[in-house]
Amino acid sequence: MFATEFIDPTLRDFFITNDGLIFSVADYFHPPEGIRSVLRYIPDNAGVRFRNESQTAYKKADFDDSFLFLKENYPDWVFDVAVVPRSEIKQILKPNDAVSALLSGYKEFPAAKELVRRFEEAGIPAAAMGISGSVLAGVENEESDIDFAVYGEDWKKAHSALIEMKAKNETENEKINEKKNENSFEIRELDEKMWRKVYDKRKSPLSFEDFLAHELRKGMRGMMIEAKTGKKTYFDLLFIRSPDQIKTPIQRGKDTIKAEIEAVVVNADFSFDNPAIYLIDHAEISEIYSYTHTYAGQARSGEKIKARGMIEEIGTKKRLVIGTSREAADEWIISLTLLEKQHEN
Repeated sequence: MFATEFIDPTLRDFFITNDGLIFSVADYFHPPEGIRSVLRYIPDNAGVRFRNESQTAYKKADFDDSFLFLKENYPDWVFDVAVVPRSEIKQILKPNDAVSALLSGYKEFPAAKELVRRFEEAGIPAAAMGISGSVLAGVENEESDIDFAVYGEDWKKAHSALIEMKAKNETENEKINEKKNENSFEIRELDEKMWRKVYDKRKSPLSFEDFLAHELRKGMRGMMIEAKTGKKTYFDLLFIRSPDQIKTPIQRGKDTIKAEIEAVVVNADFSFDNPAIYLIDHAEISEIYSYTHTYAGQARSGEKIKARGMIEEIGTKKRLVIGTSREAADEWIISLTLLEKQHEN
């Protein structure tokens, strides 16, 4: 069946295997051996998440735990990421389907549904929106974040709209507590407590102040505040390439040594993608790829940066890779241009 009907999933899709494992898709292109992906949820009778269709109990797997589980149980699937044979995939879950489920009432998540409505008001078609993460996997709970995605060129419009939404609420000084009887939400910038939570989760080697300076400029995070209860739901605005932007697979090379460089960014068109791509002006290294979401959108074209990562050789070309481990505690990018302006102020 798969030889004639199977269509490869793409970045930020999820899939469920015949054994009930839930993976997130980690690439736009996949080798003949299978689908490049990361194990996110493992069936476990002691798990505290329950898939809304099957009521199977799941536990969430962090990056290291997922690889340990796969090495013990599915060693043939383990490479730099998991590569799952197509014949093992039972169901593919698409982010846009989660949006359709919200709009039809099939799935209940009021904050996510309101986010869809706000972006529709801003001119983003529903077909260009998606929700990934635990919501797409069907294992969300009361504490779940919203991994909100927009496809292709519509992402730029959505990004600008989100910045405007947050700025509008801040300048109008709207008070949530005065609207407790309303069934509504406000879109706000993260408060310090939420920013601290994000910072701790990301395990960035940057200081909190430098981390926050970059994040506030990105404008890709926010929180939905329910007027009636005051409950805060964190969300990310993620980018997914549209089909016309998916050109050729990433060429992979050989890791060599860790290096720290300074360079000027000459192109940041796909800096919010995964991997985030920065073309740079440097004597030896032509580009930086960041596989950790922490450094997506970290620098703009024309800015001077400093970065530390693993040098990868692809033929005669060299690339600096950030995110060779999940937390990438010793790998990072900073915009020297941004920080210099921050320190001047």
